[in-house]
Amino acid sequence: MSAAQGGTTVEVTGENFKQLVERDGIVLLDWWAAWCGPCRAFAPTFEKAAKAHPDIVFGKIDTEAQQELAGSFQIRSIPTLMILRDQVMLFSQPGALPEAALEDIIKQIRALDMEKVRAEIAAQQEKQSAGA
Repeated sequence: MSAAQGGTTVEVTGENFKQLVERDGIVLLDWWAAWCGPCRAFAPTFEKAAKAHPDIVFGKIDTEAQQELAGSFQIRSIPTLMILRDQVMLFSQPGALPEAALEDIIKQIRALDMEKVRAEIAAQQEKQSAGA
């Protein structure tokens, strides 16, 4: 299974997680579990967005099967949606999003100037290390 396959969701595991998040471009991660009603309700919205945006990687992480991965990201509430662009975490929020909200966030992530984002992150890190 190629990480770049567009239009579908990719099952994310401990084995392919690093490969997915260290790639350039946009990666959406849906942390979910089969027993979770809101997760099941959000799944069709996530799948529809994957089909509408074949250039973006949409990954689903089953928190039951990938407990170590969920623990390392301190996932306490599901569904949780995380969005990365060019290896930078830009969004992380628990709760099922309505379709319009998901589309709006994708639009905002696409519009970001990543050079500016990286400069802001570097400035914050510099400020924190100066204060330490």
